[in-house]
Amino acid sequence: MHSCWVIYNGSLISDKFKDQAELVKEAAERAGVHAELKKNYEVMMDLASSLEKRPDFIVFLDKDILLAQFLKNAGIPIFNDPAVIETCDNKAKQYLELAKHDIPMPETIIAPKVYPKFTIQDSGYYERVLERLGLPMIIKEGHGSFGMKVYLIETEEQFYAKTDELRGVDFVFQKFIASSRGRDIRVNIVGGEIVAAMYRHSETDFRANITNGGVAEQIKLTEEQKALAIRAANAVGAEFAGVDLLFGENEEPLVCEVNAAAHIRNLYTVTGVNVADAMIAYILRKIG
Repeated sequence: MHSCWVIYNGSLISDKFKDQAELVKEAAERAGVHAELKKNYEVMMDLASSLEKRPDFIVFLDKDILLAQFLKNAGIPIFNDPAVIETCDNKAKQYLELAKHDIPMPETIIAPKVYPKFTIQDSGYYERVLERLGLPMIIKEGHGSFGMKVYLIETEEQFYAKTDELRGVDFVFQKFIASSRGRDIRVNIVGGEIVAAMYRHSETDFRANITNGGVAEQIKLTEEQKALAIRAANAVGAEFAGVDLLFGENEEPLVCEVNAAAHIRNLYTVTGVNVADAMIAYILRKIG
């Protein structure tokens, strides 16, 4: 019998993180795999000794990249790979990778590194960004989930206040896609194949995330949407991915972002498809 660990972050108090892990654990057990839930701090990264007990594989649902790399170094197959988790966890790094593969996305400018006690306010750089992208625009911090740390900037005053606030933080500027205001598509992909998708929309927020008050329903994807979602997941190397698509000016799909540890409960509720079953089946095929 195969064995696995399902790792999630033990410091987060929201039930949604443990719920995600339990969905995967239950799917593993349905497939005849002995599965254990592990909080990230329950696996000690003791570099002076080897792991006494090791599973056949790990489903890694956290962003503790150092732990993921520690476990990979121990020779345990881990899904997603630590490099993929790291790329997707930093939006600036992710957009660099998407652009390298010519993935259609909103026009994006990655902010230069500015140390917290310094400023480039009088350099003319920010004026060039405003001229290029216009207002309103989106500013996204490199690290953030569930639509958090994503800001709709509508005035120059907001723009300069936010750039000043984010000194020392990785962030990007993006053109605001007005045609997609309050609506997007989440596409879940496993091993290069689409497993399920849902349309999300909000009447109260520029973001469509359910966490921010959006609602979701089933959607039949176009061939263009399907192809782009798969290309985006492949571009960042993700075997498991939640790809968020926006609607361009002529309804053409644009990639908003790729999530390496996309939550699947809402998708299950909306579509009746449990992505965790596909995840486990894929892993068992791959490890043999």
